[in-house]
Amino acid sequence: MFPLDRWYVGALATELDTGTLLGRTLLNQKVVLFRDAEGRAAALEDRCVHRSLPLSMGQVEEGRVRCGYHGFLFDAQGHCVEIPGQAQIPAKARVAAYPLREQDGLLWLWFAREPGGQPTCEPPRYPVHDDPRYRYRGCVFHYDAPWQLVYDNLLDLTHAGYVHTKTIGGNPKMHSSAPTEVREDGETVSVTRTFMASPPPQTFRDAWGFEGPIDRRQQIVFQPSHLTIMVGAVDAGSDDVASPDHGGLHLPSFHAVTPETEHSSHYLWTVACNSKPGQPSLIDEVYRQFHATFLEDCDIIDSQYRNQRHFAGAVQVDAHMDAAPNRARRMIARLVAEQA
Repeated sequence: MFPLDRWYVGALATELDTGTLLGRTLLNQKVVLFRDAEGRAAALEDRCVHRSLPLSMGQVEEGRVRCGYHGFLFDAQGHCVEIPGQAQIPAKARVAAYPLREQDGLLWLWFAREPGGQPTCEPPRYPVHDDPRYRYRGCVFHYDAPWQLVYDNLLDLTHAGYVHTKTIGGNPKMHSSAPTEVREDGETVSVTRTFMASPPPQTFRDAWGFEGPIDRRQQIVFQPSHLTIMVGAVDAGSDDVASPDHGGLHLPSFHAVTPETEHSSHYLWTVACNSKPGQPSLIDEVYRQFHATFLEDCDIIDSQYRNQRHFAGAVQVDAHMDAAPNRARRMIARLVAEQA
């Protein structure tokens, strides 16, 4: 059902303070995340071996997890190291531990095809979060909709002119007719869209002070575990907006849609922003507008999925804006078929 033997984002690093237990269902598996005594993130099966209470209902004690029912204590490797009132600990008193990497402000978990399978590669990098040119913020949303519906939305930004009119959108007809290039390479689908000499949306005016027409470019790169969007804008004709070093506005964003179940998903996202020379960072305002934008997407996609289930079996007609989402879906189907 989901491509396995790969890394998925389980949480943003900022979600996991010392002493915090974070319970989350990922790919139909109940997981609890916490930090050990050295502050390293760890992930265990969210189940006590005694009577199956979720460990996420317990507490962290010196970097170990204490079950909230009868006090069984587990270390970061999943071993039970203490049973209150009992000296001997059975060898089978342990829970599964998930390989975890914390990098670039993200917590990546390895989901293997076979129980106990270990990583065969390192997680993807996202250097934007450590780039001094940017400041970033992020959030986590929950969808009552399958993960691939969320990726459909992110790979098809023609909806922005209709759904996000007050923030990152713009003229609907301009969005629908923008020159678009879709490429597929291995496990990557990329989409590039350009808007030359176009009116700046509200978010662009607020972030950079654009007043006249702008040249704008969107580059979307999808992989099975996440998607990135690099948006750039310059005053029309002032610079090459396709250059990664252009002198205008840069709005890179990271989007990990991690399945919860077949019918629900977690949406972990961040947005970054550079600052106009001599001006303070406006990341707080950019984040506020992106947060409002993505909440609009939540309403659309959750409502879409409810209606799809109500009208199950009804014909859905594809159009030109579905080229990239359809390629991504075929890729996922191929990966799932190969592992089966």
